[in-house]
This record gives sequence, C-alpha cells and structure tokens, in this order.
Amino acid sequence: MFTGIIESVGEVRELSPAPGGIRIVIDPGTLDVSDVKIGDSIAINGVCLTVVSMSTAHIEFDVSRETLNRTIGFTAQARVNLEKALRLSDRLGGHLVSGHVDGVGTVTRFEPAGDNRLLAVEAPPELSKFIVRKGSITIDGVSLTVNSVDCNRFEVNLIPHTLNATSFAGLTVGARVNLEVDMLARYVERLLTPNRDGRTSGL
Repeated sequence: MFTGIIESVGEVRELSPAPGGIRIVIDPGTLDVSDVKIGDSIAINGVCLTVVSMSTAHIEFDVSRETLNRTIGFTAQARVNLEKALRLSDRLGGHLVSGHVDGVGTVTRFEPAGDNRLLAVEAPPELSKFIVRKGSITIDGVSLTVNSVDCNRFEVNLIPHTLNATSFAGLTVGARVNLEVDMLARYVERLLTPNRDGRTSGL
C-alpha cells in the first residue's frame, strides 16, 4: 500500500528480457534505500513492483508481461517517480494507493496557470465513472485532487513543489500516463452494482 507522495525521482538504467517479461534496473536517486531489502515493494510510476536484487547504487525488479500490457511500461533513461511502501506508523499525506494501475490515460493539455501547471488527461471510458470533482486520482504514482471532469477528460493542478518533486516537468501533450482511480470509489461501485438476482451487492 502507498500514499501517492513521491519520495524520489529515479532513472531507468537498464532493460533486459526475463522469463515472462523484463528485468529493469533503477537508479533510485535520492531515495533512502538503507531500510529496503529484497522482497520489499516499491511503486515506480504508480506500479507496485518487488525488489529482486539491489545495491546502494541500483535496485532491480522483474516486470511481468501482464503489467507491461496494462501500463505505459518502461523505457531506458526514463525518469520515474518512486515511493516505498507505506508503514503503519507513516502519515497518510495523499490517499490510499494500491500500486495496481487501472488504465492508461493521455495528456491533452499541459500549460502554465500562474506559477502552477494545468494538466488535463483523457481517461479510458471505463474509468470515467470513478473520477469525480474534488476526488482523488493517482497519475504516474502521484496522488492528486481532481479539479474538474468533462466526460472522459479531467483536469488537475500541479503546484511548483509537485513539479519539482516528480517527473511531471517532462510531460508533453500526447504523453501516456498510468492511472489508478480511488479504491474507495471502486468499492462503492461494487456495492451499488446489481447482482444477477437484481439485488445490489451490499444488500
């Protein structure tokens, strides 16, 4: 489990084939890895991955073909948002994030708004019902508040700190981003969806 508060921006150093997918080598940047061990989970651009090898200079992960098919994937030299798994004693500064990407969106606007940046994303139609004004959304692992929604498109505001602390400064119109909707919205939708007998799941 994660919070969507990015701890460091790292870089993909290597990609290589692995059984059932690929292995990636990440330079963790300023991420404190002193308490990280093999088997721990780290979110990379919002994708929960398991550490399979590490040193003080790099961390390695195996990425399955299923994960690659459901996310934007990884490219060499790409800057990536990193967050270690939430501990029970940590502050929940963002919102509860599972690290299981729901779909891929496309950036339709990325422009200055005073000192901030307006980011507009076109979401897959099947995710739109989970995205609401003033609700939470995770974009490339970053917990953000939705400012407005228009059909499948939504907008968020990026303050200077967010731009400096994440990989967002390099976004361009047309870029693809990982999206994870608020898990509470998914549970509510499940509770309100009729079963085959016509009753809602919560009744």
